[in-house]
Amino acid sequence: MSFTRTFTATPDDIDELGHVNNAVWVRWIQDLAVAHWEAVAPSEHRDAFVWVVTRHEIDYRGNLAEGGSTTGETWVPEPPRGARFDRHFRFTGADGRVLVEGITTWALLDRASGRLLRVRPEIAAPFLTH
Repeated sequence: MSFTRTFTATPDDIDELGHVNNAVWVRWIQDLAVAHWEAVAPSEHRDAFVWVVTRHEIDYRGNLAEGGSTTGETWVPEPPRGARFDRHFRFTGADGRVLVEGITTWALLDRASGRLLRVRPEIAAPFLTH
């Protein structure tokens, strides 16, 4: 199951080269993933668990100027491995061209204790593409 969200570049997102700064893309990657979690995870899961990033792999393929919009799409193609899973993402411009894409590895923590947890099938199920 994929999830999409639109992002529009504001003046604060723009770097000295006149396009969205790489750090902003990383923030959008996180915002997209969190919005997906909030949209499909049951409330008891959102209350009990929190995700943390353990790794980013990002390919920057294009630029976005101030006022430009991009559609972010994210999906989880494979079941988790223990406490971690890979979330894929892609940001496309209005012309359909890929601007940024990659994979982020996330780990599941118990919200109360901060301890790493194995991702059980019922936690992963709403996110898997098959």
